[in-house]
Amino acid sequence: MTDAEYVSTMKSTIVRSYKEPRLLPLVRAGNRTLGALAPGLAARLAERLFLAPPRHRRPQAEIALLASARARPMRLGDSRIETWKWGAGPRVLLVHGWGGRGGQLGAFIEPLVARGFSVVTFDAPGHGASPGVLATIPQMVAAVRAVAAQQRGPVSGLIAHSVGGVVAARALYEGLVAAAAVFLGTPADLVGPAARFTETLGFSRRVGELMRERIERRVGMPWSAFRVPELAPSLGVPLLAVHDRGDGEVPWQHSRIIARDWPGAELLTTDGLGHRRILRDPDVIGAAVAFIAARVAERRTATVAAHGAGAVRLEAATAP
Repeated sequence: MTDAEYVSTMKSTIVRSYKEPRLLPLVRAGNRTLGALAPGLAARLAERLFLAPPRHRRPQAEIALLASARARPMRLGDSRIETWKWGAGPRVLLVHGWGGRGGQLGAFIEPLVARGFSVVTFDAPGHGASPGVLATIPQMVAAVRAVAAQQRGPVSGLIAHSVGGVVAARALYEGLVAAAAVFLGTPADLVGPAARFTETLGFSRRVGELMRERIERRVGMPWSAFRVPELAPSLGVPLLAVHDRGDGEVPWQHSRIIARDWPGAELLTTDGLGHRRILRDPDVIGAAVAFIAARVAERRTATVAAHGAGAVRLEAATAP
């Protein structure tokens, strides 16, 4: 999918699913004027707005869920991230999306623990309970890798939502080892979300280009470094990509592209769940848990065949 095709798809998605805030037309007019008079200043404003994840109040059920976990804050550079863990056994790491929280994937926890897994989730920098106003994708990647390395033993599974799938793919590309991954409503790249953002707020295409250039300089990486189809061929991790046809934020074709380019990936398409209800659907949760359990069992069988039962016992002894 080209950038132009992505933008066209996103435009139709916005028309179908987006209800404008009442003051948005005034914001757009102001940003158009600023972009025409001072595009550099407009790009700086757009960059700051784009890198500021929205925060939402936790529902009571999520608060109770986190209270049942073993909470463990950890340092990430000069900042702090909040982490939570449930159960015992091989680890599954839950990765939230942009503006999300680890607790949003809470419906996966009980079924995974019942299958003998431990579950770890976290709030990325600038998200949820973790401090920070601005955040970048490389910071989220660093958080995933740091949480994964926090305890001994390999990661058995990754379950990632939305942009969290892009983050997880990049973490795998940078060396994170996992037996299986499940991506839910994941975009194939970040160019489209950026284009949707600038268009929604009334910034011109030129301002959008300048914003992307500023972000590239900030993180020291090109946008293409986070294009999942380009990362996929070098990733040997079994993947289940799940996407709803009615997703109003990320068109389902993105997971089709990811599954096409990711060696051996499976694609599960749903209807009527949108971008967030997919995180609570029993059938989706069951499919994700079964997929991870099966891939972990396959890896254990392969390890025994290659190295003997002692290798599996050693892996179990080093697991958290």
